[in-house]
Amino acid sequence: MASWTSSQFLYEETKPCGIQFLERFKRSGRLSFKQYQALVFTLTFVAYIAFHAARKPNSIVKGTLSASTVRGGWSPFDGPDGTALLGQIDLAFLSVYAVGMFVAGHLGDRLDLRTFLTIGMIGTGLFTALFGVAFWANFHSFYYFLAVQVLAGWFQSIGWPCVVAVLGNWFDKKRRGMIMGVWSAHTSLGNITGSLLASGLLRFGWGWSFLGPALLITFLGLVVYFFLPVNPPTVGAERDGTEVDSTMRLGDTITESFLGSRMSTGFDRKAIGFMAAWKIPGVAPFAFCLFFTKLVSYTFLYWLPFYVSHNMIGGEYLSEETSGNLSTLFDVGGVVGGVLAGYISDQLDGRAITAAGFIYLAIPALFLYRIYGHISLTINIILMFTSGVFVNGPFALITTAVSADLGTHKSLKGNARALATVTAIIDGTGSVGAAIGPVLTGYISAISWDAVFYMLMTAAFISGLLLTKLIVTEVRAMLYGSSEEGDAATTSSPATRAPIDVLL
Repeated sequence: MASWTSSQFLYEETKPCGIQFLERFKRSGRLSFKQYQALVFTLTFVAYIAFHAARKPNSIVKGTLSASTVRGGWSPFDGPDGTALLGQIDLAFLSVYAVGMFVAGHLGDRLDLRTFLTIGMIGTGLFTALFGVAFWANFHSFYYFLAVQVLAGWFQSIGWPCVVAVLGNWFDKKRRGMIMGVWSAHTSLGNITGSLLASGLLRFGWGWSFLGPALLITFLGLVVYFFLPVNPPTVGAERDGTEVDSTMRLGDTITESFLGSRMSTGFDRKAIGFMAAWKIPGVAPFAFCLFFTKLVSYTFLYWLPFYVSHNMIGGEYLSEETSGNLSTLFDVGGVVGGVLAGYISDQLDGRAITAAGFIYLAIPALFLYRIYGHISLTINIILMFTSGVFVNGPFALITTAVSADLGTHKSLKGNARALATVTAIIDGTGSVGAAIGPVLTGYISAISWDAVFYMLMTAAFISGLLLTKLIVTEVRAMLYGSSEEGDAATTSSPATRAPIDVLL
């Protein structure tokens, strides 16, 4: 058995038994390529909805656990340092999630993604449920909650590199931004699902708010194991009437499917190293950009329901359940933003330009939400939705289409087995920011919510600045490369290459 740091395969791919069952009902004895694509899109989509739904209960129950709630709170979070302790719980989860992302991405290019993803989903379900068990078992130890969140973060980190890598094996580059923009709606829909589920169950006791999402992700984990096809060779899928070489393994089809070129031979089947992935042009600036973008997004993910319930809107305070439901409008805006960012980036052929445009527009959106969001419920809804569009739009674009572009960059020279690693580097770096934002908010909000919003606007501004060099490069490619678009991917002139190939 190879060590986890080796570049050799540690598994044998097999056709899922659920696929074999479905084929019994097909006259031809096999599913078409488009049917496989639909299956992969749907399964990875609902899988990540479940991952995000399992994260959302923490933000929904903050008001119930903290000292300011009329229900009396829950020790140890019912004291004057309750919000700080809740921030530390968030920090523990997101810190382990960030570190685990790098490890999971490295393993994802070496293990059976279907089994690996299933382990992540069932493990997430287990430890999400164990957090809620404290309600019935009357646990009040801070270290119990801390330990459960640490383990939940570890299993959560498995999900993202796996779903992006699987999706990457089945869809080509031509409409990647649009397809992944639609697909990235799972983040916001997961937040919405988790919010509605946790808020609806909160009336029966806060433990139920965790148990509901836990059962959902556990069930879907089993569905993924029985039905998810990792890549075309595993299931003998055909494209354009040509059977894919069944001897090829994970990642070998990525170059063909993402770059739209004909299938070539002689791929290097060794997975790319961690440091080599960092050196791929564009990975570092997008990774650090996501650090600040995700800091903003996850601050809203973990604190928006609490903020809404603790700030007067239209002259009154909303209940915790109503605040949780209202906060879903931020994620509805995120769905629109993700699709819009993907579509615009496809039309412009400019990922950095689109991401930076959304990021800079997020700054006035956040300012207006803080200043005018309290006037009335209608104004709050409009400004919350708008903030969601511009905050989550670039977040969705960078973690999907951009990661896919860079994971199949031409500098890899045929070594296509880098997608999970690159995805983990970009999202893992972003997750460090995601860990910092909520914990800072836990401390700063006790002093001033104005200071929290200034922090978020500053982070957004820095995020946009980090893309400046890439924007200049993309603009240069647009100005000088349009006449030779058909040869953009192969020409050696920096001015005439496709933008994603000349990021640095």
